[in-house]
Amino acid sequence: MNYREESLKKHGEWKGKIEVVARVPVSNREELSLAYTPGVAEPCMAIHEDVEKSFDLTRRWNTVPVITDGTAVLGLGDIGPEAGMPVMEGKCALFKAFGGVDAYPLCIKSKDTEEIIKTIKLLSGSFGGVNLEDISAPRCFEIEARLKEELDIPVFHDDQHGTAIVTAAALLNALKLAKKKIEDIKVVINGAGAAGIAIAKFLMKFGVKDVISCSSKGIIVEGDTRFNAAQQELAKITNKEHLTGDLSVAMKGADVFIGVSVANCVTKDMVKSMAEKPILFTCANPVPEISPEDAREAGAFIVGTGSSQHPNQINNVLVFPGLFRGALDVRATTVNEEMMIMAAHGIASCVSDAELTTEYILPYAYDQRAHDAVAKAVAKAAIETGVAKLTR
Repeated sequence: MNYREESLKKHGEWKGKIEVVARVPVSNREELSLAYTPGVAEPCMAIHEDVEKSFDLTRRWNTVPVITDGTAVLGLGDIGPEAGMPVMEGKCALFKAFGGVDAYPLCIKSKDTEEIIKTIKLLSGSFGGVNLEDISAPRCFEIEARLKEELDIPVFHDDQHGTAIVTAAALLNALKLAKKKIEDIKVVINGAGAAGIAIAKFLMKFGVKDVISCSSKGIIVEGDTRFNAAQQELAKITNKEHLTGDLSVAMKGADVFIGVSVANCVTKDMVKSMAEKPILFTCANPVPEISPEDAREAGAFIVGTGSSQHPNQINNVLVFPGLFRGALDVRATTVNEEMMIMAAHGIASCVSDAELTTEYILPYAYDQRAHDAVAKAVAKAAIETGVAKLTR
């Protein structure tokens, strides 16, 4: 199947992937009077007296916006908010299908950081959490940080943390097969935007000590002013040997390569230069950094991609539905590191040691066990770290 042509055809038929469905009957005078005026005045006044009741008396408790400014949509770049709508609708459909979360696409026609922050803050009283999506770096870092500081509902930038969580889960299981300890490995990450930086920082929380990050300018090293502020901050905690050069230099002797970058930037020779049993997560879409076939021919032990057309799809759809389900269920006020770490372990645990193979290191995106495991793990971590308003 030509997925692009067929998808365009289907979108024309669907005319949208989500819709609003009423949860209450309004077919007679009594029903109308309860759902709307005059009866609705009573819950309005109850919320007026205690705004927290908005979670009990409206759908706010289960509602999340999927918000973009259209500046970093998929691998397509800055295509604008309207053009990002099919992706946002798709994520909303996944939220509902896998997490039971009511999600709505909100595409903001502004690239101004302050305007975006203000818009989301003004709308926040309608939602139980906020999912940021496809906002370009480095603006996305400030937008998320400010919103997390200024709102009392969970704010989650999926491109950063969703990608980091599923990558960590994949790595945990891949290392079991390779029989390598996480504290002993060398990890090379190509791509130093939102996802690449988040992955580097997150893997270090799991115990990875040797991380080298690369951008299109080469290896990121402390003191190199060619790199932006976020990348220079990353340089302070990575590349402990202060290597310089291009990606081929970084990959020599590496145990793991993680690509969140561009197509065909890795060669067979680069793979051959890696350590024994090399693990490659080549997640550029729609074309990976090296094809799975070429990677295996060059000696790759495990290969994962961002595509459902190959084994080991590393996709954050395994993360966000369950993460928000868990956070909403306990009315968490934020998404913290402990919740994200537990989410990664939850995903990894869904593939038992008996099931684990080089072509099956992660549950499939449509495996409901994974979404339920993430929700349970996140809710538990929120309660244990004191950021949950409900303890069920």
